[in-house]
Amino acid sequence: MSLLPELPDVLVLGLPRLTAGFDDFARLDRRAHLAVHGSVPRLTEDELTRLAEAVALRGRGGAGFPFAQKVRAVGGAARRRGTRPVVVVNGCEGEPACRKDAVLLRRAPHLVLDGALLAAEALGARTLVIGVTRTGTEASVREALGERGLSDRRGRAVRARVVRLPERMVSGESSALLRAASGGPALPPGRRGHATTAGLGGLPTLLSNTETYAQLALAARLGAPRYASTGTPDEPGTVLLTVSGAVPFPRVVEAPGGVALSYVLAQCGAAAPQGVLVGGYHGGWLDAAAAAQTALSRDALAAHGATLGAGAVLPLSGDTCPLGEAVRAAHWLAAESAGQCGPCRLGLPTLAGALADVVAGGGRGALEAVREAAGAVRGRGACGHPDGAARFALSALAAFTDDLAAHVLGGGCGRPTAGLLPLPGGGNTEPGNAAGKRLAVDWTLCEGHGLCAGLLPELVRMGPDGFPALADAGVPGHLRGRAQRAVRRCPALALRLDGPGP
Repeated sequence: MSLLPELPDVLVLGLPRLTAGFDDFARLDRRAHLAVHGSVPRLTEDELTRLAEAVALRGRGGAGFPFAQKVRAVGGAARRRGTRPVVVVNGCEGEPACRKDAVLLRRAPHLVLDGALLAAEALGARTLVIGVTRTGTEASVREALGERGLSDRRGRAVRARVVRLPERMVSGESSALLRAASGGPALPPGRRGHATTAGLGGLPTLLSNTETYAQLALAARLGAPRYASTGTPDEPGTVLLTVSGAVPFPRVVEAPGGVALSYVLAQCGAAAPQGVLVGGYHGGWLDAAAAAQTALSRDALAAHGATLGAGAVLPLSGDTCPLGEAVRAAHWLAAESAGQCGPCRLGLPTLAGALADVVAGGGRGALEAVREAAGAVRGRGACGHPDGAARFALSALAAFTDDLAAHVLGGGCGRPTAGLLPLPGGGNTEPGNAAGKRLAVDWTLCEGHGLCAGLLPELVRMGPDGFPALADAGVPGHLRGRAQRAVRRCPALALRLDGPGP
């Protein structure tokens, strides 16, 4: 498998909540939405925060920050400054292993809008922004806004607009969405700040994930006791997961909070995985024993050094090399760099290359190079991308110790890399992408000048033999220009771009 479908099938474990009505409607328009869910009540800011606390609502986009604290921070900042805040929905799933937000915005957009508008009214916000990355998702959200009579025209009680970002990993960064919504590039700004005090347009901004707002809308309708009738006391309600990897069909799963990971995997057809990646490519690996014992809850996963993140769950079958799978993803993460800081643009290719050297039999020196490269990027990036990539690589080493020993001390694990982790084959789906192109070298011509590594460190590094080593990844659209420049400037005419044209 190389890429998830844009809209996977949905599996419900227990009674549906977020996915209620999906059996009867391909997409819940305004009328169908009200028939299934009913009207949402109006809440004051204090009522909203107390409800969010009562149901232990946390962000479902990765960080898991308590929603009530965000609301209080935004409301307090707006009152101190005497201004109105802004509400932003982050529906930008740049993570190629996640589709839960796409399913919500494509099939139940009004549930998300209910939660966002509920928060906007409670805070006195007059601006609502929804960030998306895919054409079908954008069309569904625009249609839903039209069904409610919402637009960006002046004079409206709430001005609502949709912002389209390129489908990249960094597009999911909240700061990248705010920058794009302000008319800038869809990249982190290079400095870290707090959206709750100075977000969109410098105004206090309540920014949260698509599922978070949908959960808020459910909690407002059900009330805290009914909302908590499923899940666990610490994590009531349901959770949306995207399950792919070594399963017959990728699915978006709605399951009770705190459900056993083994139960989810069994229901999705994953038989005896050798390990499971939880949280996507900024997440962490669990070995087979941990995966069989743990629940999908914050505390249970934290005990194994993992987090649910944006809800991606990827089991690996025993017939693929897990470290080889990790190398593929590490090269993709390096190519997804925003290119704005050294730890990301230079450090992540070094990390991916060192991990590839381990798999290729580089021995203890290559293993130590992985750890050094991970330590060099952690905590030093302009956004969370380097930290997430380092966590992913180091957790692979910790989870697959037998395979690691086979590669470091012996001749390898003897298994091929099947490519089970979903990755875009040629990068992302931005307009004008490289359409599946990959770099290739004619080794009869290459003289090891190294110019290509200087121009394109995300995909090329100089190997220990003094010749270029190419990443096992396609050329993403945002690197196409520099890739073509590297090809043109190769003094020996040895570098080329292979694959289909645009």
